[in-house]
Parts: sequence; C-alpha cells; structure tokens
Amino acid sequence: MTDGVSAAEAVPEVREDADAEVIAASQREPDRFTEIFDRYYPEIHRYVDRRLGADAADDIASETFLVAFRKRARYDSGQGPARAWLYGIATRLVSRHRRGEVRRYRALARAADRGAGAATHESHEERVASQATAAGVGGRLGAALASLSPGDRDVLLLVALADLTYPEVAQALGVKYGTVCSRLSRARKKVSAALGGADPTRHTDREGA
Repeated sequence: MTDGVSAAEAVPEVREDADAEVIAASQREPDRFTEIFDRYYPEIHRYVDRRLGADAADDIASETFLVAFRKRARYDSGQGPARAWLYGIATRLVSRHRRGEVRRYRALARAADRGAGAATHESHEERVASQATAAGVGGRLGAALASLSPGDRDVLLLVALADLTYPEVAQALGVKYGTVCSRLSRARKKVSAALGGADPTRHTDREGA
C-alpha cells in the first residue's frame, strides 16, 4: 500500500507545539497559515489520490486546507501536530465520495480478474481504475476494501496510507481508542481472509504516539 515512503517520512519532523504556534499566529496574520499548507499538503494530496484517484485529489486536498483555515480558531493547541486534524478533515471530505471510492475498488477488482487481454472492452472508469494499481491497490485488495464498512475502511486506510498511530486515528475521526482498535482488527481480518491470509495493509502498526 506504499510507494516506499511513508506519509510520516514525507514531512519534516516538527516540534510538538510548532503547528499550534503557527495556527495561533494565523489568527492575527492569516498568511501564516500557508506554513501549514506547505508542510502538509503533499501528504494529504497523496492520501486522497490513493483513495479516490488523481481527478479528485486536487480539489479535495485544497478544500481540506480551506476548511482547516476557516476552522483554525477551534484548533486545540493541546493535541500536538496538525496532521491528525487535517487527515480527519480530508477523510470527512472523502466520505462524500463513498460510492465513487467503492466503484473504483470494484473496477480494480474486475480489471484484475479480466486481465490485460480484455482491456479493449473496459469502461472509462475501469480503464482509469486499471491504471490506479500504481497507487498500491491491486484487484483482490480492491474487492476487499470495497466490502468494508465506511468506518472500518477509514481506520484501515488512515493507518495503512497515512501512517497515523492509533491515538492519531482516534483524534482524526473523533472516536475512542478502543473503537479504532476494534475497527482495525475487523478490517484486517476481512482483508486477510480475502487475500488468503496475506495483508498488504500491515506495513506499519504504530499503536502508540
């Protein structure tokens, strides 16, 4: 599910309170918020791209920071870096496209089942999905992801794609730590069963902060 660089590695490490300082300063100097945009936009864009494809990534990633800017006065300075907050906003925006995401995963599965020889009969959506294997989602995995409930899929992909810790996922989604654990366990069991015991989403498992 990765391209060799985790989301956490893609962004320079910042002090625990650095983001909070910038967001607080942006109340007086709105242009300061561009520091948050510059720091996190690439990984938020990559996350949305892997879930919905390149066509949606530009708009949703940009909207994530627009929403964050509008809500910056409500940012809790005690919650540490802004990553989880931003991923939570992005995930809620992705949720508006649930049907499209599921169609994309199912199209990947169909394209993989048919193989390259049947490519001439693919719909436009399926051709796009076929090309999306570079995002790390193969055929059987696509079918497995499509079968998950929205909540379980969000937790799984925030861990597998965004490399968030369990507490960060809980913060991003506004749920309890135990809920994250149960959803992740359920999702991984389904994915593993669909893939004959394999689980390519388990590239990282960071329970703590």
